[in-house]
Amino acid sequence: MAGNTFGKIFKLTTFGESHGLAIGGIIDGCPAGLELDFEAIQNELNRRKPGQSEIVTQRKEPDTVKFLSGIFEGKTTGTPIGFTIENTNQKSKDYSHIKDVYRPSHADYTYEQKYGVRDYRGGGRSSARETASRVVAGAIAKQIISSIEINAYTSSVGDIFLEKPYQDLDFSKTERNVVRCPDEEVAEQMINKIKVIRKAGDTIGGTVTCVLKNIPVGLGEPVFDKLHADLGKAMLSINAVKGFEYGSGFCGAKMKGSEHNDLFNGDGTTKTNLSGGVQGGISNGMDIYFRVAFKPVATIIQKQKALNNSGEIVEMQGKGRHDPCVVPRAIPIVEAMAALVLVDFYLMNRMYQ
Repeated sequence: MAGNTFGKIFKLTTFGESHGLAIGGIIDGCPAGLELDFEAIQNELNRRKPGQSEIVTQRKEPDTVKFLSGIFEGKTTGTPIGFTIENTNQKSKDYSHIKDVYRPSHADYTYEQKYGVRDYRGGGRSSARETASRVVAGAIAKQIISSIEINAYTSSVGDIFLEKPYQDLDFSKTERNVVRCPDEEVAEQMINKIKVIRKAGDTIGGTVTCVLKNIPVGLGEPVFDKLHADLGKAMLSINAVKGFEYGSGFCGAKMKGSEHNDLFNGDGTTKTNLSGGVQGGISNGMDIYFRVAFKPVATIIQKQKALNNSGEIVEMQGKGRHDPCVVPRAIPIVEAMAALVLVDFYLMNRMYQ
């Protein structure tokens, strides 16, 4: 199976399945001599792990990372960093009813058609549990580019939107509520919405906004390796993501050039930032901001029609422990993937110096 490695210089290869013994990864290209903050790495995993509140899946996993190589006396050695995260709370029997059934809007059908076999327990390799490995690598990447601020937050759940521009938000409030919205009033509305949806045995989608501050000028490469293109690929590689836009995004398509152009100040900054901090695929030093759309989780605790491997339409009902809304747990994943993109271009720029 290809497609398990991300990055060009700072490379992450992940492995493992949702209901296997463990998941994990190998990081290659991490500079030597970096003194790691292991508590910060674990904290990022704690933000993503299941069972952390009543509005997410109740699967209980400690998600404790164990490093196997590439670190000596707390510092990176420049050699591959191997790590594992044990799976300790699998309930594979919850998936026995879909052994021969393809769940609607899941990867069951496509995996079996492509490979001739699939791990039906929790989706196997297609499970979002794989993203825990990305969070570990992203946490290390954050420590390499520590001067850059990466702040993601829940900006919508269903039809409830946080309308305030990011400049008016206090990002320190993001972690003060379980939905990870930095506005207490809107957060409460979102939480109540998710509770109602969950009680009905249904799921709901939403959006995550991410803001990157203190970005140096010059990150990104011409033509095919543009900064925003790699950010888009990174975000679209996350499970359940259906859309990505940066800067003015789709709203920019409604505007005239005279409205959209970011006029310069004398120091090279711009009076507005509809470009979203990227011009010509290269960072211009302004804030980079983007939005990621997540679909409703496909497993719902309601009866619905599905296809089995005999070509019959049958009735099935979701079982097990699933997120009614994936957005709150996606926040650290979005930040991790942004960090992986930024650290790659940061290290690439060092080669030019």
